[in-house]
Amino acid sequence: MSTALIIFAKAPIPGEVKTRLCPPLDEEEAASLHGSMVMDALERTKGLQGITLYVAGAPDLDHPFFKVMEGRYGARLLLQRGPDLGTRMQQAMQEAFNQGAQNVLLTGTDLPTLPHTHLVEALKLIKTHDVVLGPTTDGGYYLIGLRKMLPDVFQGIAWSTSTVFAETKKKIEAAGLSLGLLPECRDLDTLDDLKAFIALCGKDRNITKRTEGALRLIGARLKERI
Repeated sequence: MSTALIIFAKAPIPGEVKTRLCPPLDEEEAASLHGSMVMDALERTKGLQGITLYVAGAPDLDHPFFKVMEGRYGARLLLQRGPDLGTRMQQAMQEAFNQGAQNVLLTGTDLPTLPHTHLVEALKLIKTHDVVLGPTTDGGYYLIGLRKMLPDVFQGIAWSTSTVFAETKKKIEAAGLSLGLLPECRDLDTLDDLKAFIALCGKDRNITKRTEGALRLIGARLKERI
């Protein structure tokens, strides 16, 4: 019985991903950046021991992007299902449990500086805690891990707000569950985030080459626009 590691990802379709960055980015640039981060999220899982890798994809699994993940990384594909983020995460984790996973970790892709060591630590924590969370600097979380399905942690949460982590943590504590916390990490959602990550190019060794290349290219173009 292994730990399921689910990467939550959208296909890099222009106009459907990283739209908060448009403008100043155009839709193609935003999609290219998103695609780079998704691929690097998969690369970051290399070397992890005792995991079964999943990709929960949207809007459908027919996109060639997901076929590459299946072929190149051996990822099992799940379709994101549900009207909101919480429901989609809950459904994906439930499906992994249904397929025999002993523990399930779920993480996103908008994390250019996420250290590989954070994933290693998550795999350790989930062995001794009911829930694992990795908080983001904007009040959300970049990773959640469960030892058993806990639907309540996904319900009644104001998704995409600065209270997601606090609300989730409160639910966990109220239920008397043990919580393992990972270090805080910044995700890339806004133009300010984008500028901050561009400034880290060449300075933060955790930025993988593919994403750093995309950030450098965008940074050069932004100098002409902003």
